[in-house]
Amino acid sequence: MNIKPLKVSDLNKYIKRVLNTDPILNNIYVQGEVSNLKQHFSGNLYFSLKDENSKLNCVMFSSDSQNLKVKIKNGDNLILKGNISVYDRDGAYQLYVKDITVKGLGQLHIAFEELKNKLETQGLFDKSIKKSLPFIPNKIGVVTSATGAAVRDIITVIKRRYPKMDILIYPVLVQGKTAHQEICRALRYLDAREDVDIIITGRGGGSIEELWTFNEEDTAREIHHLSTPVISAVGHETDFTIADFVSDYRAPTPSAAGEIAVPEYFELSYKLDDLCNLMIHNINKKLEKKKYELKFFSSKLKMSNPDKKIEQYSTKVNDCMKRILTKINHKKEMEFLALEKERVKLHSYSPLAVLERGYSIVKNNAGEYIDTARELSDGEIITVRMKDGEVKAKVIDKEYVE
Repeated sequence: MNIKPLKVSDLNKYIKRVLNTDPILNNIYVQGEVSNLKQHFSGNLYFSLKDENSKLNCVMFSSDSQNLKVKIKNGDNLILKGNISVYDRDGAYQLYVKDITVKGLGQLHIAFEELKNKLETQGLFDKSIKKSLPFIPNKIGVVTSATGAAVRDIITVIKRRYPKMDILIYPVLVQGKTAHQEICRALRYLDAREDVDIIITGRGGGSIEELWTFNEEDTAREIHHLSTPVISAVGHETDFTIADFVSDYRAPTPSAAGEIAVPEYFELSYKLDDLCNLMIHNINKKLEKKKYELKFFSSKLKMSNPDKKIEQYSTKVNDCMKRILTKINHKKEMEFLALEKERVKLHSYSPLAVLERGYSIVKNNAGEYIDTARELSDGEIITVRMKDGEVKAKVIDKEYVE
């Protein structure tokens, strides 16, 4: 007996019809914890509802989600009202949610908050103990999955921003029971290396279960004990883990961790060139100013040079001496002329001048000058001084003139 095979689409449609006609599945209430919540730009909500053993895919269309009075988030414990049906294209059944009632936080979120409060109380999140990042690290260590998008994003961004940067990848599991042990071992290894200045640890986005490795207490305490600064780069911007709080820096995404870890090489190079040019300009400007000042003070010093002053004063002294000598010579000439005039005048009164005119001077025998005849006696010897000599004479006779 030959049975005609069904097409996949026909089978999916049949299963969908069976589910839609089931009275229990057509109007059902399901309780569980929200995980991997995503909101489409259209307004549709896509998430999983889980318990400790199973997971159920859920969708809530925008026509229903816009009427919600509360905003749901990962970890919420919800009661969902809706119907079970099949998505024809994928052949996967899911719960089409019509209404939501919030019951409380899920177990993972409770554990997250308890550990967060515990470590915060112990001071592991204190800003005062956060280590600063080196401006330009020697080498960057990366602890993440070797096959995920996160490691590609980190490498791409770092190499784009700083092409010469050395990156050391330590591949690890980022989810699973032993993942946190591998991450702790990798962190210890990179911290022990003297050439690694920054450590980046993280992974791409996911549900709270998938990110739980970075919520483990062992992971948090290992990060806290490291001497090398750590950048946490776990999930998307809206995802927060314990590793984010205990790390020195939290990057909203793996790509952002690359942005934080290194400066932009070419921008830095341009800034350095600008600073060098500015420094050279300022130095040249300073040198020009100093050259001008040197020239000014050199000229001023030259004007104040003692040799120059001595030369100037020596010239003045010589000029003064010349004027003094001229005045002295002139004075001498004038005095000489005056003296000569007085000499001539005096000579005119000199007895010698009288003698030259034919007069004589008479002295008695005692050498006294005789100016009257009555002073002489007859027979007295006298001396007569004439212009060319003296003669001795004897008074023979005297005659008086009245």
